[in-house]
Amino acid sequence: MQPDLLILRLKEGDEKAFQRIYELYGNSLLGIIFSITQDEVVSQELLQDVFIKVWDKSNSYDPKKGRFFTWLLNIARNTAIDQLRSAERKNKNKQVSLDEVHNIFDKTSHIQSDSIGLQKYIDILGPLCQQIIELLFFKGLTQRESAKKLKMPLGTLKTKNRNCINEIRTQING
Repeated sequence: MQPDLLILRLKEGDEKAFQRIYELYGNSLLGIIFSITQDEVVSQELLQDVFIKVWDKSNSYDPKKGRFFTWLLNIARNTAIDQLRSAERKNKNKQVSLDEVHNIFDKTSHIQSDSIGLQKYIDILGPLCQQIIELLFFKGLTQRESAKKLKMPLGTLKTKNRNCINEIRTQING
């Protein structure tokens, strides 16, 4: 089934289309979720949550705003980050700071962005763009947190982030 038809059928509530989307994208989304949570069981649970959101919000996907996979990726990433931040809040009594959680990511293997084909584009970027993309999109830091970590003004980070994203778009679109 063609991707556009698959998406259309999903929006119409077709369970077979939903199942096929799960088959096509489930492993990639699981990789992204795991790269954020670093917990296999939690990642599996969050993947289910992601697909419930995909089913419930399928009509909100607009192909004019971006690719379907990007839409799925954002749902997965945001779900994982929300869970991580929620868990961080719940564990405040254990005195685990958000910086310590992020340091765990620094000690683990490189983000599994290659599972979705992004690594080749990120590798072409300069070191600052690579840092910004990693902090904002793969580690889930806010722009303010990223600016502080990179010791730059918030406005500068926002501009550089926009430029980095545009550079990736240019690479992808040829």
